[in-house]
Amino acid sequence: MFYYLFKWLDKFENFPGAGVFQYISFRTAMAGLLSLLLSIIIGKYLIRFLRKKQIGEDIRDLGLEGQMQKKGTPTMGGIIILISILIPVLLLNKLDNVYIILMIITTLWLGLLGFIDDYIKVFKKKKAGMSGKLKIIGQAILGLSVALVLYFNADVVIRDRASVKNTYVQSGEVFRVENADNQAKIKNTKEYKSARLEKKSTKTTIPFLKNNEFDYAVLIKWIGKDYQKWAWFIYIPIIIFIIVAVSNGANLTDGLDGLAISTTAIIGATLGILAYVSGNVVFADYLNIMYIPNTGELMIFTGALVGACLGFYWWNCYPAQIFMGDTGSLALGGIVAVFAVIIRKELLIPILCGIFLVQSISVMIQVAYFKYTKKKYGEGKRIFLMTPIHHHYQKKGMHESKIVQRFFIVGIILAVLTFVTLKLR
Repeated sequence: MFYYLFKWLDKFENFPGAGVFQYISFRTAMAGLLSLLLSIIIGKYLIRFLRKKQIGEDIRDLGLEGQMQKKGTPTMGGIIILISILIPVLLLNKLDNVYIILMIITTLWLGLLGFIDDYIKVFKKKKAGMSGKLKIIGQAILGLSVALVLYFNADVVIRDRASVKNTYVQSGEVFRVENADNQAKIKNTKEYKSARLEKKSTKTTIPFLKNNEFDYAVLIKWIGKDYQKWAWFIYIPIIIFIIVAVSNGANLTDGLDGLAISTTAIIGATLGILAYVSGNVVFADYLNIMYIPNTGELMIFTGALVGACLGFYWWNCYPAQIFMGDTGSLALGGIVAVFAVIIRKELLIPILCGIFLVQSISVMIQVAYFKYTKKKYGEGKRIFLMTPIHHHYQKKGMHESKIVQRFFIVGIILAVLTFVTLKLR
């Protein structure tokens, strides 16, 4: 909203500072600061309200040190995160951007899904909350919607790494070589798009490989020469799987004070930078990666996301004064997944979201091994003392604050490694 207001005010030459809202960097900084302040202020009053209404976490005794001291801690704090993200985004983003619309829908949909789950747990006193099948169906519906938009929407285009004949970039400007002695600057948008060969595609980025673009359509090349027409057949299920998997991975990570929120802040900042370089023709050409028009606007969204995460961490760090609940964790995981898919970096998720991945894998290994040994020996055995894996370290006697700090360091290392993939091929 502010973007459009100040764009209109910029027409009046005597109105100072109006043009600054055209800069992505400025709006990103403003979104981050606004979301940070909102989350701290809203958090204060929401915690007070939830305590007054005695809306707290009902914790089972699992034999973890200090666990029962957390009983009654206010939950559903994900409301703080959602509000702190959405308000700055609505105020500072270009709301006609298809990617921003998708991110807003993702935040609202998974936030609502998580809220319903928390509501059942807290008010209906059903510890299991929403059934696992219903939760996955809800996540899959979002995944299907996102995949359909990205596949069919005309505004979702890319320009791959291949240089376009007779065009080049210099000092941030795009030029077309008309002949040996004449160079014409490309000024208007239609001419620019034509020159850069922006097109619909199901390509994505593969880390660590020199020719690092992969087209999902190739997976069904065996059906014949018209295989490109059927690319949706493989593309849509893959996108659904990624969104469901990452959303649940974030949900599993939310088990210690500050763990999920601090990890998401690192991931969000990393994705924001990747979105910026992917949406900037100069940086995309320099890094030899595909150029994705209009993804630079996602920087403002990540500014709001990181600010909201840091503000919530103010209240959620050890000892937590409020828990995010599924209202926050499902939404945060979904935001990360959809964001990565939009900027064609979803195959970087195992690296960047390595903590989410390890948490999920630890649970799958534990369950599979327990069932296998119970069937074979009549008694189920466990590989880890407890899963998700952060509880394994708790059982070994490590303080949860130390676990969170070490996971935070690992998260930074994974973020750096993600950036390294841009040039290490």
